[in-house]
Amino acid sequence: MTLPRFHLAFPVRDLEEARAFYGGLLGCPEGRSSPDWIDFDFYGHQIVAHLSPDEVGHKSTSAVDGEDVPVRHFGAILTLPQWEVMAAKLKAAGTRFVIAPQIRFKGEPGEQATLFFLDPSGNALEFKAFADDAMVFAK
Repeated sequence: MTLPRFHLAFPVRDLEEARAFYGGLLGCPEGRSSPDWIDFDFYGHQIVAHLSPDEVGHKSTSAVDGEDVPVRHFGAILTLPQWEVMAAKLKAAGTRFVIAPQIRFKGEPGEQATLFFLDPSGNALEFKAFADDAMVFAK
């Protein structure tokens, strides 16, 4: 079965800054664009950065396994080797992490590698990985 792709639109303060971040640092191929938005291929899903400076940034956090997780965030579930490459790439780029690369829920159902950081507009992103893919929805 082929999984449906999702579409996510989010605000950014500057399109060139978003282009450099999502296209450059994260390596997301660029799709269509206009003076007000840019489509990116985010691991096969369509994300759209919309120019809307008044709506940027995360506002709230929620306690998860002893960390303050930004409530509004998005990201991707990678394989563990992909996650390790992403973590190293972000560290090498001098990324300031909201939650540094770590293993969450150690020894519990849903154990996962995770990291959080902000894009230049203050949108929170999470990249995570599971050693066992069956744990993605484990209770």
